[in-house]
Amino acid sequence: MSTQDDSPRATDVRALRAWALYDWANSGFAALIQTFVFAAYFAKGVAANETVGTALWGNMMGAAGLVIGLGGPLLGAVADRTGRRKPWLALFTGLCIAATGLLWFVRPDTACVPLALLLAGIGTVGSEYAMIFYNAMLPGLAEPEAVGRWSGWGWGLGYAGGLVLLVIALYGFVQPGAWFGIPHEEALHVRAVMPLTAAWYLLFCLPLFLFSPDAGDRRIPLGQAIREGAAQIKSSLGNVRRYRHIALFLLARMFYNDGLATLFAFGGIYAAGSFGMSPSEVILFGIGLNVTAGLGAAGFAWMDDKVGPRRTILVSLACLTICCGLILTITNLTLFWIFGLAVGIFVGPVQASSRSYLARTAPAELRGEMFGLFALSGKLTSFMGPLLVGWLTLASGSQRVGLSSVIVLFAVGLAGMFFVPRAVQTKE
Repeated sequence: MSTQDDSPRATDVRALRAWALYDWANSGFAALIQTFVFAAYFAKGVAANETVGTALWGNMMGAAGLVIGLGGPLLGAVADRTGRRKPWLALFTGLCIAATGLLWFVRPDTACVPLALLLAGIGTVGSEYAMIFYNAMLPGLAEPEAVGRWSGWGWGLGYAGGLVLLVIALYGFVQPGAWFGIPHEEALHVRAVMPLTAAWYLLFCLPLFLFSPDAGDRRIPLGQAIREGAAQIKSSLGNVRRYRHIALFLLARMFYNDGLATLFAFGGIYAAGSFGMSPSEVILFGIGLNVTAGLGAAGFAWMDDKVGPRRTILVSLACLTICCGLILTITNLTLFWIFGLAVGIFVGPVQASSRSYLARTAPAELRGEMFGLFALSGKLTSFMGPLLVGWLTLASGSQRVGLSSVIVLFAVGLAGMFFVPRAVQTKE
């Protein structure tokens, strides 16, 4: 085969760059809305107090996770049947952008609690649904041997995008003497970050819609697509039972991934509520966490290839459990910064090696179905962690007790991984 055939065409490279840039666009919602800015602002400035705010946020994230877990796999299967993914991606991207921009109207008043929870929930569902179709586009854009490369570059751009937007939010809006001089009355300087995030998402998602081609329309009626999609999910569940090692892995991942999602959802709230960190300090912590997460993902890449993804996951989960346990017992702010930033080092390897494990072990003829179940395992119980945090916080009156559920989820996932055999590359 010629060199020209082995390499993506120039137009394909442009399409892939536009695709990867979407991760840069989307990451701002997770970093600024779900974790470091709006979540902390809601718990500390909108809700009656931090305890009630944490519980309400947990219930909202749990409800959104339930919607994502139940509806996401079916939506993805329906899109597989109909062919085109960009219309679905545009729908849910627009939904997230609109909800994010409207968060501007959430004033520091308990009367705004229902509006805040509704918009944040809609934005979360829209963001996660959009990622289903975004991820599904990659195999149609990249050559088979380049899928992992472009997936990693997109992931890296996501970390970088969240970092840049956090810096702009901190020094341009939130910190005293910020560049744009937005007044602090009615928390205008914090609320302004929400339309900034929406505009960021809108601006940087456009290249994908302009330059990345979509799959062809198969012209299958929606009703038929839903029936066939449901049958596909049933078939996938039947297939995974024939592969015990994959079933055990997906079960373990269901727990530790829920712990990661819960940690992301409540990191900013915990920093603000239990350590009294200001919005600018929470954002600065988020910047540092993005840096350590990126360094951890890059630094542990060699370990996956050298000792295998299973051991990489085991080591990273053990370190995450220890760091989170220390964070929940200390009261010193300096120690919180040390162990909090250490958490970031081990988050990336868990995520990257989880994908690597399935890529190495899934039979080639079932790889698409298995990655469908991979997505399902990450969303089906995503409501569990936030709900546990909400309920435990409300019952105990303590954020520390509520966040202890994260340690339980990591510990269960870690224990499950001991029953998972090492990854053995399947033959094509």
